[in-house]
Amino acid sequence: MSYTGSLKVGTEPYPGYCLIRRLGSGGFGEVWEAQVAKRRNVALKFLPCDASHSAVREIRSLQEIRQLRHPHLIRIDRIWCFREYIVVAMELADGSLLDLLEISRSQFGRSIGRENSCHLLAQAAAALDFLNARQHRIHDRCVSVQHCDVKPSNLLLFGETLKLADFGLSSSMISNREGRTRAGTLDYCAPEIFQGQLSNHTDQYALAVTYCLTCGGRLPFRDTPSSFQPRYVRPAPDLTMLSEPERPIIARALHAVPQNRWSSCGELIARLSALLPAAKNSMSRTAACAP
Repeated sequence: MSYTGSLKVGTEPYPGYCLIRRLGSGGFGEVWEAQVAKRRNVALKFLPCDASHSAVREIRSLQEIRQLRHPHLIRIDRIWCFREYIVVAMELADGSLLDLLEISRSQFGRSIGRENSCHLLAQAAAALDFLNARQHRIHDRCVSVQHCDVKPSNLLLFGETLKLADFGLSSSMISNREGRTRAGTLDYCAPEIFQGQLSNHTDQYALAVTYCLTCGGRLPFRDTPSSFQPRYVRPAPDLTMLSEPERPIIARALHAVPQNRWSSCGELIARLSALLPAAKNSMSRTAACAP
């Protein structure tokens, strides 16, 4: 049976959750704002699914992430199935980093810039480093977690606070490199993903691509295929949208060999933040005060 078009204002996909407006839609499904009796409104993400293995895997990934707590991870309240959808109830954000970028472009004709990018992506880096550390007890194993779909639309804003969201593709790892089904948003995928592999630095690669877009205004690769092609090889990134000092920092994060990237997402953003005028002035003052 098909339920296409079944979501509309007034629908209750769960007792007490009433849909009041659609916030967005795309290949991922739909996101709605829902009113919940005696509680703050929440966001409901409707992910089309069927009885396939991929749907079961997605639910399992979401349930695993739901156990983890960090100030820059979106809070997932509950997960259930409604008709042909997996429904994820989570905190209601003000918007995404992609929304902020589009507003900046339309109102000011430019990207959000280095300072804002560093400020916001430092929060994403903190969440990613928390996930990426092999410290999480899941199914009686100590694992690290790669988000596997880091991009501006999955970085949600709550005022000045940024939180990482959308964990349907996240994967737990017990080693530094493992085989994995090719999946993700192709523009942000690391070379190892195209090879059917996942590394402990895959998320850092996507974070660096995100920085190129939010700070420099465009992506670093112009030849990304429209579907996963195992023989595709990422060319050297075109980083001319960034300043000269930024380029080697981002180039290292985009290295084809995962082990040659920065030790963590936090180190990547720290290196970029050190280029900010305020950081330079602070270092100069510290040096001047030194005995």
